[in-house]
Amino acid sequence: MGVAMYALQFLAVLLVAVIGLVLLVAVGLGIADRLQTSDAIRRNYPVLGRFRGAFSTLGEFFRQYFFAMDREELPFNRAQREWVKRSAEGHGNTVAFGSTRNTAIVGTPIFVNAPFPPLDNQFASSEPKVIGPGARVPYTATSFFNLSGMSYGAISKPAVRALSKGAKRAGIWMNTGEGGLSPYHLEGGCDIVFQIGTAKYGVRDATGALDEAKLREVAAHDTVRMFEIKLSQGAKPGKGGILPGAKITPEIARIRGIPVGQDSISPNRHEEVDDWDDLLTLIARVREVTGKPTGIKMCVGSEEGVVGLFDAVAARGDADAPDFITLDGGEGGTGAAPMPLIDLVGMSIREALPMVANLRNAYGLRDRILLVASGKLVNPGDVAWALATGADFVTNARGFMFALGCIQALKCNRNTCPTGITTHNPRFQAGLVVTDKEVRVAAYAKEIIKEVETIAHSVGVAEPRLMRRSHVRVVQPDGRSILMSDLWPQHPLR
Repeated sequence: MGVAMYALQFLAVLLVAVIGLVLLVAVGLGIADRLQTSDAIRRNYPVLGRFRGAFSTLGEFFRQYFFAMDREELPFNRAQREWVKRSAEGHGNTVAFGSTRNTAIVGTPIFVNAPFPPLDNQFASSEPKVIGPGARVPYTATSFFNLSGMSYGAISKPAVRALSKGAKRAGIWMNTGEGGLSPYHLEGGCDIVFQIGTAKYGVRDATGALDEAKLREVAAHDTVRMFEIKLSQGAKPGKGGILPGAKITPEIARIRGIPVGQDSISPNRHEEVDDWDDLLTLIARVREVTGKPTGIKMCVGSEEGVVGLFDAVAARGDADAPDFITLDGGEGGTGAAPMPLIDLVGMSIREALPMVANLRNAYGLRDRILLVASGKLVNPGDVAWALATGADFVTNARGFMFALGCIQALKCNRNTCPTGITTHNPRFQAGLVVTDKEVRVAAYAKEIIKEVETIAHSVGVAEPRLMRRSHVRVVQPDGRSILMSDLWPQHPLR
């Protein structure tokens, strides 16, 4: 009995102490809130006002896991993320009881199934495609679906290693992003597209200009197959890349050729390129120095702008044309950017791709300039739509981030990514096990390719690049769907 009494007395004292401590903390916070001048809610409602900030911060996570329907959330909904997750884990992607997709939404693509599709033994995989046949070292790309640009620095070392090794397993190419070529890109042995951003990271001299000696050094790697000159990207058209100083380690600084620990903001365009003619000169220069296919990446703003490119090619001749054009959608991408640019600037890939494909074909450049579609094309239907519309290849970044384990925490620019993908904090990176994630990356790519081939078979063609706009219907405001070939009439060459 005595022991029990002592225990109760101890617990009572402990409770009083805890309550006293809580009250003391509350008083301290209340005084601090009343004295501060930056937040009117906290100043007028000391302590209680803090809950508003906490609830606002937690709101996005509650919506993601408890309140948003499978097809509601942005930028990627739960259904999209779960498809990637199941594919990456090697699980079956069959579902029961019908689709959860609202096919009445305007713009929804619906594929036209053939009444008599090819038999299973009449079905073929996509053939390899040669890019830059006029270059000294052309590139034969084996896959129509590939890995888009994500820089080492923007993403972590284990993420780059897993993507490189996974790309090799799947037989797809990997774009370096604008951050230069790291040992971890080369480690996996996959085909690499080296992106030259406006800051010329990895191939710049002390003034930030293009260094041809460094360019040759990069091109000397056998696995570096192509070069991509980035004009703009969907996340921030009209503005250069942004890498916070907290993410610039000594190694990243050395690879990029920039100071350690300082924010690195790329110029908003290539300083030596004032017009389309200057761009063609830069393309020809890079292709001559490297000997390898050279193209451009851009987010389209208007038809008039792209016409200027094709006019310049027509004036100078096909030899100076880009070997490929990567079209990014204005919906934003993996890079951090100001909200007005993500939300309001740049044409969607759904509008840009058919427009540019038509212009390319009208100028007689169908076989000279290949089109690479990028921008939120993470599921088989997205990729199949792009190929049917006129793309020769599709690249994607965020789908591969989901394959790595991304949970869409929206902390990519804060160096606090909980999955270790976009952080250089060793604590978080420890959760990203390369040997596991490289398998998931390869599985996701292979499942995309397999299911796009399934869609192609369904519409009645032997392989995906034989799909045309006449194989896709697009839902209109009145609820009816019309053929995409009527909505976007195709040039005879496509």
